[in-house]
Amino acid sequence: MAGIKIGLALGGGAARGWAHIGVLRALAAAGIRPDIIAGTSIGAVVGGCYASGNLDDIEGFARELTPRRIFGYLDFNLAGNGLIGGQKLCDRLDRHLGDKLIEDLDTKFTAVATEIGTGHEHWLSRGKLVEAVRASYALPGIFKPVRVNGRWMFDGALVNPIPVSVCRALGARYVIAVNLNFDVLGRGSVVPMPESSYGAENVADEIAEEMPHQAPPRGVRAMLQRQIFGGGDGAPGISTVMVDAFNIVQDRIARSRLAGDPPDAMISPRLQDIGLFDFHRADELISRGAHAVNRQLEDIVREIDTRTPHRVLAPKAQTTGGASQTVVPVTALPQPVAK
Repeated sequence: MAGIKIGLALGGGAARGWAHIGVLRALAAAGIRPDIIAGTSIGAVVGGCYASGNLDDIEGFARELTPRRIFGYLDFNLAGNGLIGGQKLCDRLDRHLGDKLIEDLDTKFTAVATEIGTGHEHWLSRGKLVEAVRASYALPGIFKPVRVNGRWMFDGALVNPIPVSVCRALGARYVIAVNLNFDVLGRGSVVPMPESSYGAENVADEIAEEMPHQAPPRGVRAMLQRQIFGGGDGAPGISTVMVDAFNIVQDRIARSRLAGDPPDAMISPRLQDIGLFDFHRADELISRGAHAVNRQLEDIVREIDTRTPHRVLAPKAQTTGGASQTVVPVTALPQPVAK
């Protein structure tokens, strides 16, 4: 579809972000290709891969994940500023994205990140794609923060969980937003964690198998298991407390921002039974993302077609030599952009 700039705002949601792949596939099948993509957290990962032409790579990676392989990517770093160093994930992203620069991508792309210390919202629209993506998904306390142009950044979901405003400011006339969390907290559901879906008693042993030269003694592993993943009495561990608290904050911020700047279309996959760490359920998540698009596809296509200038059929109306687009002024200045 041509004639109107389409923006796609991809929200955060950890493992639920694999649903973004299904959303992009379903939109492409319908002939809808976004001109502008703004992503937060996992939305920046999938959106960045799409904008760089690497959607097949990220989908292949997602579909091959198993619980054991997931733990293989978690390079625990108890002495640093995050439970997970993230170097293994970074190496995998480097393998696919390399030294690609955001400004060289065929599709306009921006990743949202939060600056540590000031809380400023940063729109990363220039520089290395890998760095921007890593900064956007650096969950506080879980992943190490990322230094971008002299500023330390972490997860953008703290300031703009579903970046509709970014798409608007970059010129999108029709914005499609993807909300991965709308039916999780609002209905009081419990977010499953790795210990509930994989067996907490085996977590420490799995980590030890993946990192035999770095693994602590069994007694220490048992203590870390209780502290990080929780004990057998149902008490939450550090990971559960941190991620659930972050999810609550993200949900409240998203509701507030969407109320002030709603998208033209909201795609909300049904993911209430998907845990934040269920990365091994990619097949199911991708299918649900595509299904969510198909539920609303007819309305989306009709609205885009209605706003497309080529629908002006009378020749006498084309006084400028062709269909033109109206430029809508941006009423709010964006936050400083890290360049």
